[in-house]
Amino acid sequence: MYGKDSEQVMDFYVPHEKTTKKRDVFIMIHGGGWRGGDKSQLTLFTLSMMRQFPDMIFANVNYRLASEARYGIPNQTDDLKTAMLYLEKRLHYKPKFILLGNSAGGHLSMLYAYQFDQEKRVKAVINIVGPADISDSGFRGYEDYAFVEKHLIDPSMLTSNSSITDFASPVHWINTTSAPTLSYYGTADRVVPLSQKVILDSTLSKNNVIHKSYEFNGGHLDWAKEPHDQFLINTISDFLKRLNGHKKTH
Repeated sequence: MYGKDSEQVMDFYVPHEKTTKKRDVFIMIHGGGWRGGDKSQLTLFTLSMMRQFPDMIFANVNYRLASEARYGIPNQTDDLKTAMLYLEKRLHYKPKFILLGNSAGGHLSMLYAYQFDQEKRVKAVINIVGPADISDSGFRGYEDYAFVEKHLIDPSMLTSNSSITDFASPVHWINTTSAPTLSYYGTADRVVPLSQKVILDSTLSKNNVIHKSYEFNGGHLDWAKEPHDQFLINTISDFLKRLNGHKKTH
């Protein structure tokens, strides 16, 4: 457990080999419409990632789910921060974090990195089929959209001139210092349409944020099926190599 709530639990994987190197940490964030889902949905993908990145640390997290009685945010973004602080304490150093999430988890990865990561702990975001712009007409067809409008954001967080859809939209918070972002969207996704990829890419480009995006042929859950899953893992590997190289040349 990384917090006091029974939902604040994680699976934690550390390589056996001892090293003095400060390893980066992947935080895996499951989907489920902010009010459902479980870390077990990402277990197989996490194990595949561990084969590709044998010297990295992985934390597959659960977070407090939203309900009619409990807002998703700030609880869920707070949980990501609490998980990071827990990992820092456990590892005895301050690692760089790569947030990887699918669907609602992709949204939370982006929202945390772009809006809440004041200390710049996040090295990169891997956003898999995550809604980037809640106000996009293509996303308004989402069957649970009314729940998103009423229960995703605690209204006490809003300033007088901001709307819930702006506040909840990761693209609204992107600026020139935002975390590098890799995105993966499906061409036949009926939950989070391809229009989200276009909006996200154009906002990241305008702000000169390092980013890449890819499409797979399939629906909302098909990213985790062969061959799309391995393609994604390969692109993550290339993206992180590029980021590490980018740092060295500056």
